[in-house]
This record gives sequence, structure tokens and C-alpha cells, in this order.
Amino acid sequence: MIAIIDYGVGNLRSVYKSFVTVAGPLGIAVDIVDRPTDFSHWRAVVLPGQGAFGDSVNNLRSQGFEAPLLEAVQAGLPLLGICVGMQLLFDGSEEMGQHEGLHIIPGQVRRFPDGMEDPTSAVGHPLRIPQIGWNALTVQRSDPLVDGLPANAYAYFAHSYYCDAVAPEAVLATTDYGIAYASIVRYRNAWGIQPHPEKSHMVGLAILRNFMRMVQRADVPA
Repeated sequence: MIAIIDYGVGNLRSVYKSFVTVAGPLGIAVDIVDRPTDFSHWRAVVLPGQGAFGDSVNNLRSQGFEAPLLEAVQAGLPLLGICVGMQLLFDGSEEMGQHEGLHIIPGQVRRFPDGMEDPTSAVGHPLRIPQIGWNALTVQRSDPLVDGLPANAYAYFAHSYYCDAVAPEAVLATTDYGIAYASIVRYRNAWGIQPHPEKSHMVGLAILRNFMRMVQRADVPA
């Protein structure tokens, strides 16, 4: 029922295991798809990601996934991007040069500014880049993907670049790391989560469960 695209990125197996963990009780099949195909055979597509934006988007394109993925999104199939997979949904990234994204969600992927200070430190310790570790999700508006998440739920992050969404209505949750940035997004039938759900324990599994329940109900609001 759910297709996870294998285009040669790092965290595919751990993401797959997390999906399987929550899919079993729901009776949902989870498939790994390692070659371009017609995604209408599934009810949703997951785009994982880890590593550099440029390498990831080049892999996706060179393996022929871009066209069928865009066709599926255009047809209304739900899509969930995870970590770099979320970043690929945007128009482009400045990571190690300029790279064109998939143009599914308006906005750019930018590097955290240098010189950010930790607001919890009395002596103004600098924040390190990349952001690695636990941080809070602040839900900005309701959506099936974030339904039931506790206030300021913590998730696990590992990234140096953040998504700067053009459309404010695309931002479902923000995270503060020197700046407040979009950590969960939704634009039409495309969703994205910056933290690693497979490392975020119950919060990560809750987000994946919400996505699968939404797909199971065919509950994809306009």
C-alpha cells in the first residue's frame, strides 16, 4: 500500500523498519521500490533521505525516479519526504553550490547562519552546526500528520541546512535552533518532516502512524 523509494540513500532500511513497526497492526503493506515505476499501484509514496542534497537529487534523477514521482504527486497521491527527502521537495538548495529541487513545495533549503548563540546559555555559547540531537516541535496548525502530538514533543535532528518555506500555510511545525525554521511541512498532498522518525522513538512512530492512518482512510484533505 505504501511505496518507499530506494534511490541509493543512507537510512532506507531503518526508515523501512519504522514503517513496518507501525504498519503491522494497521494491516498496511510497505514496499521498497528500487526502480522507476507507475506509483499509482500504491496509495502513498515515501521519499527518505540522508547525506548531501546534490548527491541525493542527482541519484533520484539519474535513476529515473523524478518523472514518475512528479506524475504521482500531480495525480494527488500522498507523498511524505523524510529528512533530506523533505528538502528535495523544495525548489532548490544552496548546499555545496546551487542545486535544483523537485519544485513540489515553494521555498529554498538554506544553511544555518554562522554565529548563532544558544539562548539557554548564560554566557552565550555558540550553537554548533550541524544541529545534532533532540529538539522540540512546535505545532503551528492542525493537520492529520501532527494529530495527537504532545505540546513541544521532542524529535531527533541531524542536519546543517533547513527549509525556508515561502508559503506560511505550508508550515505545520517549527523548531528553534538559533532561528525558528519549518521542521514539518505540508503543501497540498505533499508532507515533509526534517527530524529522523526512526530515531525519534514514540514521537517519530506517532508521525508515521498518523501518515499511514490518513492514507488508509484516503483522508487527504485539500
